Amino acid sequence: MLAMVMVLGLAACGQTAAPAATPAPSEEPAPVEETPELNEVDAIKAAGVLTVALSPDFSPMEFVDSSKEGQDQYVGFDVTLAKYIADYLGVKLEIQAMSFDACQTAVALDAVDMSISGYSWTETRAENFALSDYYYAGENETAQVLLIRAADAEKYTKPEDFDGLDVGAQNASLQMQLVTEQLPNAKLYTIGEIGVGVLELQSGNIEALAVADGNGTQIIANNPDLVKCEWQFDVKAEYEANVIMMHKGEDALLTVVNEALAKAYEGGMYGPWYDEALEIAASASAIEVSIEDEPAEEAAEEAAEEAPAEEAAAEEAPAEEAPAEESAEAAG
Repeated sequence: MLAMVMVLGLAACGQTAAPAATPAPSEEPAPVEETPELNEVDAIKAAGVLTVALSPDFSPMEFVDSSKEGQDQYVGFDVTLAKYIADYLGVKLEIQAMSFDACQTAVALDAVDMSISGYSWTETRAENFALSDYYYAGENETAQVLLIRAADAEKYTKPEDFDGLDVGAQNASLQMQLVTEQLPNAKLYTIGEIGVGVLELQSGNIEALAVADGNGTQIIANNPDLVKCEWQFDVKAEYEANVIMMHKGEDALLTVVNEALAKAYEGGMYGPWYDEALEIAASASAIEVSIEDEPAEEAAEEAAEEAPAEEAAAEEAPAEEAPAEESAEAAG
């Protein structure tokens, strides 16, 4: 019995305690490196496209060559300038044609990279947009005039002759501002598109239409029943040239655009560009196109009608079967 107790005691002494479990080291997730946000210039280069809004109803600055299609149909001084800036950035140009009002809205909403559409500098635009340095299309785009019916050439010769009468000007344009300031007793008649204004003038709904001199020359060439009033607006120095409109705060893009404008000016490119635009504008295939924007209310209604149909289609559509490999991974 004693021997058995000793054996058991020896056996018990021979057992060693199991080592305590070592706690697994806490695995901290590796820090995620944040991708630096691209500025507007880098984003344009990454996309490979410069989007430019313009209203193609303003010959010779921007209009349509009806003998061409797609992007090639848009021609004029501003289109050439847009192509030059796109080349300077090393990207392709995409023209987005829309109404004059819509161009400015698109820039405000940052829906396009910029708008080049014969803009003059104004205080209101400077407050709401990033505006480029001036570019100079020519003296014909500096002067601002009134178009009247040829039959009324002797009737309307001074500002007072328009007192109490309807004078048309494109909405949100320099011409609208000039009518308000220099024809204070006239009744401002705002229009969306210049082509509409021409029809209003010819039909007698307005007595005059305010336009840039160069644009007026092209309009008269196609409408010999119209002439320029011998009185012209007094244009301040800050309104004499044009600017490019960009989203407020896009300083990197503004810097690059100003670099391109300076290079074009130093290279003497503006004169030849304008002469070429005049030549195209005089061709039989040149037309000014007014873009009618879809009213916001109609767009909202269409979206509301389409949404239920899309939801119903999604509900009725059978669920797609996962590929075999994905099913195996899910099962595993």
